[in-house]
Amino acid sequence: MDFEPSTRANETCARMWDFMREEVFPAETEWAAYLREHGEHAHPPVMERLKESARSRGLWNLFLPSQSQLSNLEYAQVAEISGWSPVIAPEAINCQAPDTGNMEVLHMFGTQEQKQQWLEPLLEGRIRSAFAMTEPDVASSDATNIETTIARDGDDYVINGRKWWITGVADERCQILIVMGKTDRGAETHRQQSMILVPRGTAGLTIERHLPIFGYQDQHGHSELVFRDVRVPATNLIADEGDGFRIAQARLGPGRIHHAMRAIGMAERAMALMIHRATSRVAFGTRLSDQGVVQELIAQSRIEIDQVRLLVQKTAWLIDRHGARDARTEIAAIKVAAPAVATRVIDRAIEVFGAMGVSDDTPLAYFYAWARVLRIVDGPDAVHRRSIARDELRRTPPYVG
Repeated sequence: MDFEPSTRANETCARMWDFMREEVFPAETEWAAYLREHGEHAHPPVMERLKESARSRGLWNLFLPSQSQLSNLEYAQVAEISGWSPVIAPEAINCQAPDTGNMEVLHMFGTQEQKQQWLEPLLEGRIRSAFAMTEPDVASSDATNIETTIARDGDDYVINGRKWWITGVADERCQILIVMGKTDRGAETHRQQSMILVPRGTAGLTIERHLPIFGYQDQHGHSELVFRDVRVPATNLIADEGDGFRIAQARLGPGRIHHAMRAIGMAERAMALMIHRATSRVAFGTRLSDQGVVQELIAQSRIEIDQVRLLVQKTAWLIDRHGARDARTEIAAIKVAAPAVATRVIDRAIEVFGAMGVSDDTPLAYFYAWARVLRIVDGPDAVHRRSIARDELRRTPPYVG
């Protein structure tokens, strides 16, 4: 692996940093003020201005190699920068979850009609989307547990079930949902599930509530949904019946690179804030940065951030060369490692800030909440550790004794 970023990556990152400093960071105050005045799920107009600027700067759909010509490794470096402002920056460049994963699904598995109706407006940033897999009544870390049914009825499919923590639905720009459910309970375990497109507003689809994370309501929301005899055309099925589990695995590989690198970006911003605070705050007659305990917090944070970044970059490099299937152990590892490091670094920054760190005067409190949530979304840490351990137990070491 070559540790020197490519020319293309360096140029893209330079443009991204210019965008962040000139427009994204200054927009954070306006964004927050608009939501306070108009409601937590409103759409601040500043986002459309940022999106227009991002397109003019060549910072658009960078996550999708067919659109950007960037490899996963090259895009990972941009994703980290966007993590410095994780609420605004990813959407501003049309690289926000869950839309990225949904666009990848439609790109890889959608029909021409599905691509024209849903992928094109997503790529243009005109609509948003959601991915409905997690359910409240089963352990959704095991996708084979899913109870939602997708039953064929003539030229239609009828969907019944309950989903929750479905990101994006609170935003009315969310116009399409990719729903995972069971089409054949009698099939082999990993061939029971399918995925289907359900437009917002389809009869029988009810939004029950929007769930907060640690008391925060995100602008895009995390919602609980009920499907009661929701009927959609059979042409809305993605790929074939029984392909749902395979599609889910294909969707999650690159997405975990994105999540991990954004988590590293959050950790880097927390680190920058911690250092600024430490060098400017005086206690007991000396700057905090002169205190050995604070220096230890800073040093340990740098070591951990750089370690986990290398692991994520290695994983992206493996996906580029061998595909997500051959990088499955590393994908599981970064899902555990990156949010854990981010949580620890942000916690250390909060310690240096004291009470200010748990207020809304800095982004640290929200960063901490979201970093902790990342240890659950896309499967909890325990499940990924289990996968890693199984792979290790199957290995034959070069020597024992």
